[in-house]
Amino acid sequence: QVQLVESGGGLVQFGGSLRLSCRASGSILLVNNMAWYRQAPGKQRDLVALIARGGTSNYADSVKGRFTISRDNTKNTVYLQMSSLKPEDTAVYYCKADGLRYYDSEPFDTWGQGTQVTVSS
Repeated sequence: QVQLVESGGGLVQFGGSLRLSCRASGSILLVNNMAWYRQAPGKQRDLVALIARGGTSNYADSVKGRFTISRDNTKNTVYLQMSSLKPEDTAVYYCKADGLRYYDSEPFDTWGQGTQVTVSS
């Protein structure tokens, strides 16, 4: 089984910075895409940023210039560096990853459990 565990969420002041981490663990042969989504109360879950294995990335318009996604393929870990945070960034942030399992090379597509980010106004 492949599991994702997020960390780094918490309370931050308006204009502050925060870094989220997400590590994939289990019998993994290859992690392809890794991404961050977020979901505010009563809202749909939206893509925040995505990074491919080779390092190319894309961002939602609402976070361009403020957030940076990166990854360490040796650790199967993805990061989201957030700066100039606003109250509207408050949400549960979810990690997502896809790739291949080690033993049978079957594909996986897995979500983390989420981590709360709260930005004070």
